[in-house]
Amino acid sequence: MTDMKPPRSAAEWDALYGSVSEFFSGAPNPSLIDEAGALPPGRALDVGCGEGADAVWLARRGWEVTGLDVSQVALDRAAARAATAGVQVSWVHAGVVGAALPPDSFDLVCAQYPALHSSAGRDSERALVDLVAPGGRLLMVYHAGFDGKAAKARGIDPADYVQPADMVTVLLGGDWHISIDTLRPRKAPADDAEHHFSHDVILRAQRTAENGSTAT
Repeated sequence: MTDMKPPRSAAEWDALYGSVSEFFSGAPNPSLIDEAGALPPGRALDVGCGEGADAVWLARRGWEVTGLDVSQVALDRAAARAATAGVQVSWVHAGVVGAALPPDSFDLVCAQYPALHSSAGRDSERALVDLVAPGGRLLMVYHAGFDGKAAKARGIDPADYVQPADMVTVLLGGDWHISIDTLRPRKAPADDAEHHFSHDVILRAQRTAENGSTAT
């Protein structure tokens, strides 16, 4: 996110993407490369896929990818990026809550710097968890400091959005192996508009396989 409140509606996201010819750098997220680069390809869901750089990177590595976003403007750009790259990606115009995706169906569910709205019922968190297949992985990358003074200084109430601790609370109630890096130096392109966040929080979780084991 840039120095503004995250949009709240699909129309606001469309307006944000439509305000520029390209909102992000077009490069895949370095944390996704670090965390998923050695994984065997399977079925992947990119939540909040934006203009599609991460989804296309996964597809190039042999993943069967679904990209999910509330902005049709972003998805149109993502589809064009995939066509240029010569890869197939399924694009879904929806939020993670109410997307009607089949549960237990993805070997990797990833969300890079998500702006998922918080709710008393933890709807977003449970929707993400329910989509991961047995033995599959959940990967979420956050800006370190988004949950504290840095966010509040930008007029954002962190309580309005799902934070890593919220995800952990839901994951602890199930059959998950969880690890988290609370401060990893952020690798970012030189022209990245979000350079003021110097560190990332990396949340990894792997669901126990049906045989009770976790994959390597």
